[in-house]
Amino acid sequence: MDQERFAKQLRFCLELDKEKNILRQTHLSSNGRREDDAEHAWHMALMACVLQEYSNEKIDIAKTMLMCLLHDVVEIDAGDTYAYDPEGRKTQRAREEAAADRIFGLLPEDQRDEMRALFEEFDAYETPESCFAHAMDNFQPMMLNDSNGGADWVQHGVQRAQVEQRNARTGDGSAQIRAYMQEVLDRNVARGSLKD
Repeated sequence: MDQERFAKQLRFCLELDKEKNILRQTHLSSNGRREDDAEHAWHMALMACVLQEYSNEKIDIAKTMLMCLLHDVVEIDAGDTYAYDPEGRKTQRAREEAAADRIFGLLPEDQRDEMRALFEEFDAYETPESCFAHAMDNFQPMMLNDSNGGADWVQHGVQRAQVEQRNARTGDGSAQIRAYMQEVLDRNVARGSLKD
């Protein structure tokens, strides 16, 4: 065993534990507590596996799941930027790039480059895997919010147009899930939890 390599890997693994402390605005189903980033990523990864048949294109599911698991690790340093916070979104990219440099930099070079490349691929939104991972990233909180009667949308005064804009590219990964999401939006407008 290469002790230096192993020490770097362990330091990265321990650092990942901090993702469990980053709370999101989305609540767990049935009006539970707020979910954390690690729960969100785990849920997305499993959803990608279960729902992969709805991807527009055939995907490498292991790669897609790893993208899901890695996509928010930068929030350990950068914090969670709420999807409907225009001020926070102005600095999001710079905060997340600096975090990616530090966090992936904890790894041995080969793993640093591999995981950073997956993080960048997710962010670029160009491959079938990244498009489907983004579809899961968009659908997962919507599914939870719908299960709570749209309570998170109500709390933040979110309008349907904002959700539409946020999910504009979901169909790039899955046209079928995007179509279902329209039903979710219609239902939440009808029950008054989303402003039309």
